[in-house]
Amino acid sequence: MGDKKPAAPVQPSAEILDRLFVTVQARKGADPESSYTAKLYSRGTAKIAQKVGEEAVEAILEAVRGDKAALAAESADLLYHLLVLWADTGLDPADVWSKLAQREGTSGIDEKKSRKA
Repeated sequence: MGDKKPAAPVQPSAEILDRLFVTVQARKGADPESSYTAKLYSRGTAKIAQKVGEEAVEAILEAVRGDKAALAAESADLLYHLLVLWADTGLDPADVWSKLAQREGTSGIDEKKSRKA
């Protein structure tokens, strides 16, 4: 009986992005007074895109400062706002994951050259 090891805690993974996207999509049409995501949708694509840019700058600043905890927090904000932008524009995360999979194993230099052709 005492041989059973406790289960290892489940580590968060990238799957959280897919779950968050479902939640973000579900907020479309919700009351902007009760949901920050709904409030973003009500302000339109340009405002959502602006928030993505702001969060990207904040993540960059924390990276330059060397504050990993703050960079993690700002990165989470950036990913959240990016998911809202995708949902707002009708982009399915699977399309992004597919692009990443296509590029996997390809040199960044080669991939960039292929876009110019």
